[in-house]
Amino acid sequence: MSHLLTIYGVAGMSPAMAAPPILTLSDVTLGWGGRPLFKGITLAIGAGERLCVVGRNGSGKSTLMKVMAGMTDIDGGERFVQPGRRVSYLPQDPDLSGFATLMDYAAADLGSEDRWKAESAMEGLKVSGASDPSTASGGERRRAALARLLSSEADLLLLDEPTNHLDIHAIEWLEEYLAGTKTAFALISHDRAFLNRLSRGILWIDRGVVQRASHGFAKFEDWRDKLWEEEDQQRHKLDRLIQQEAHWAVYGISARRTRNQGRLRKLAGLRQERAEQIRRVGAAAMALETEQKSGKLVVEAKGISKAFGDRKIIDDFSIRVARGERIALVGPNGVGKTTLLNILTGQGEPDSGQIRIGTNLEMAVFDQARAQLDPERSLWDTLTHDPELAVSGNSDQVIVRGRPKHVVGYLKDFLFDERQARGPVKALSGGERARLLLARIMARTSNLLVLDEPTNDLDVETLDLLQELIGDFDGTVLLVSHDRDFLDRVATTTIAMEGNGKATVYSGGWSDYLAQRGEQAPEAKPVAKAVKTSAKRAEAITQPAPSARKISFREQKRLEELPAEIDRLSGDIEKLEGLLADPDLYARDAAKFQKATSALAQRQSALEAAEEEWLLLEELAEAAG
Repeated sequence: MSHLLTIYGVAGMSPAMAAPPILTLSDVTLGWGGRPLFKGITLAIGAGERLCVVGRNGSGKSTLMKVMAGMTDIDGGERFVQPGRRVSYLPQDPDLSGFATLMDYAAADLGSEDRWKAESAMEGLKVSGASDPSTASGGERRRAALARLLSSEADLLLLDEPTNHLDIHAIEWLEEYLAGTKTAFALISHDRAFLNRLSRGILWIDRGVVQRASHGFAKFEDWRDKLWEEEDQQRHKLDRLIQQEAHWAVYGISARRTRNQGRLRKLAGLRQERAEQIRRVGAAAMALETEQKSGKLVVEAKGISKAFGDRKIIDDFSIRVARGERIALVGPNGVGKTTLLNILTGQGEPDSGQIRIGTNLEMAVFDQARAQLDPERSLWDTLTHDPELAVSGNSDQVIVRGRPKHVVGYLKDFLFDERQARGPVKALSGGERARLLLARIMARTSNLLVLDEPTNDLDVETLDLLQELIGDFDGTVLLVSHDRDFLDRVATTTIAMEGNGKATVYSGGWSDYLAQRGEQAPEAKPVAKAVKTSAKRAEAITQPAPSARKISFREQKRLEELPAEIDRLSGDIEKLEGLLADPDLYARDAAKFQKATSALAQRQSALEAAEEEWLLLEELAEAAG
């Protein structure tokens, strides 16, 4: 690959490093099952460096971290740590066996006089040190491991997805801690705001090679695109050279025999070089599609309350969600965001108050726990055994938005190869599991997306695409996320859950929420992508509310009649859709089919008008007090 050496140059020591590096990897090679993962990696990390490790899901980011930590045996090369220097790694699944409390685990590397360091970190990360590790949640165990790492005397911290399981306030605390530390660190994260704030250098893993940049993550995409452009130019030159040599091989073979053999060997070498070049992983071919619009009203909550024992989740909360809105739920871990999400989507019941769910809703759910995925099943079986996707009598095809498609072809749309298709889900990285769950969701048509922590573990490219898809989605989105950049780019409304049942509705995303609370927004708010919302809703946000007037007797009577009318129209629509679902109806009775189709369109139009009228009259009644 001599033609690509200027592009795939190995990552060496930072020019700013004067003292010997803490950690050095020299010509490291690693492969699994005959498949190379890394080749010839050379890099060095010095005191005080702040690096982010980036790359596509499955590129080997976590494996590289474990190589740095000395936890993975390498096939070739050398790992060297300066004598007297210490490297500490944040495990994804920490082993807390043998410890009575989370605090005992967090302070295990400290003497009694330094135990306060672990206590301070545990407090900042909002986790109780008195908790029993055997009953602690996965998130609590991870936060205890993070507290142990931060309070250690290490010279280099290796943080693999440290923001997972942290709420926004804990992420901000961690951000402030790392911004103020003099300890060197390398981190993997999906959180753009976190990376933008902290990183001063980049280690980019691309097709088994690590490249290094001496600037932060904010410039990553421009730098990456420039390297890819140079790579394309080099590949084009190589293709032209092969074409020229191949032309000579056909028409110039009658020249001197010795020289001919040399040129033929050169041609063979060029072709071999071209064949060994690894194709870049493109963007996932993800898509969201709605088959039918929902009603104007998606959900309305009036004075709902929910508690578990003495613990209030929601107390007298009201909201009206219209079609096309993107509603984000934010708040500390354990405050009840998922509980409220379930209530708003009809998957849970409030203790008191009223919930009204709109009509014609087709819901798709992304579960943060990935509970919908069986770790022992193959990717192939995960899709083909899904009752909503399976093709009867055909074990190698799935229904993708109403059309059959070969399961491997569909998995390739989400960047999986045929070898992975037959492998188990448990062999996938966190980001790959998220992509598989997105594949299941996006195979269906839907007009209501329910996304509970969808950004966890997704690489930058997939996350960008997901943001664009949500922005263009002709439906409604309810989501829970701790990713501030994602919230700013996607959300039109934010529900802030602050504990003890308090929940407040704000317009816009995370930065807008902070501004409305009078708090300081982040220094550099990203430019938000355009997000669709209904014209009436956008106008309501930007225009002053009309002066209140008393609702008339006729309007009040109409407001009372409309719910029954909406229910009647919804019932008619359901019956007509059931009739038209008969695939033989048209052949059997074309006139009846046409009449039912016209009636369905008329009822749907009437329902939309009735819902719009109800919304306006209800707002008028509320304004009048």
